[in-house]
Amino acid sequence: MSEQNFFQQFLSFPFVRFVLKAFVALFLIFLFFNYFFMPWYVNHGGTVQVPNVVAMREADATRLLDSLGFSPRISETRPDKRYPEGYVVLQNPVADQIVKPGRRIYLTVSGGEQLVAVPILRGHSVRDAKFMLERFGLKLGNALVQVSQEFPEGTIIAQDSLLGQQVRRGTVINVIVSAGPSLDSLSVPNVIGKSLSDAQRILSGKNLKVGNITYQENSEYLPNTVLDQFPKPNAVLSAGKAVDLFVAQAPEKKK
Repeated sequence: MSEQNFFQQFLSFPFVRFVLKAFVALFLIFLFFNYFFMPWYVNHGGTVQVPNVVAMREADATRLLDSLGFSPRISETRPDKRYPEGYVVLQNPVADQIVKPGRRIYLTVSGGEQLVAVPILRGHSVRDAKFMLERFGLKLGNALVQVSQEFPEGTIIAQDSLLGQQVRRGTVINVIVSAGPSLDSLSVPNVIGKSLSDAQRILSGKNLKVGNITYQENSEYLPNTVLDQFPKPNAVLSAGKAVDLFVAQAPEKKK
């Protein structure tokens, strides 16, 4: 039997003819919807371009969208440090998208920068206070040294932000630290940015000791570079006392 006769005989089966007709019908329906119905539906009543309302006040953005025939909706209010409270930070659909008139535009509005409560540092060591503040997104600032009969040397006596006060992340908290019951007039040298070995040599030359060494992962500085110190440079400290160092170490490689 030739291939042509086999093909003709195959097409003579009713089921095969039904399947072929159904396929052709579905293909024609697809063409109709894709090239005729959908373009007509999208363009029926016209289309408009979505304006950019990000960084606008909520009231101004809503007023603009209303005037252009859109239907603005506030979908979420969330903390955002980039925009002040009440300003639009996101929109959906995004700007310049072509949509039908009356489309809902969902807006995300800034609730302002998130504030954090200042922890109590009084009675803690400077090392512990530094880590406590970092957990809250805050920074340890200047540490003034003051004679104290009540608090042991190196213990924080007071802080310049009240306990529980709401402040922005990144705020610097200055403290006063106990020098113990007596204080000699010895100025602490600046060893920040020095290598650990150089810092040890400089402190020893000033009749000071190296205290606690805390290693912190840091990719910006060479390993064993001093990132911070306490007491701070130029603080007054008694001879023979220790200076705590915060030293860079290479970040652990991810497996």
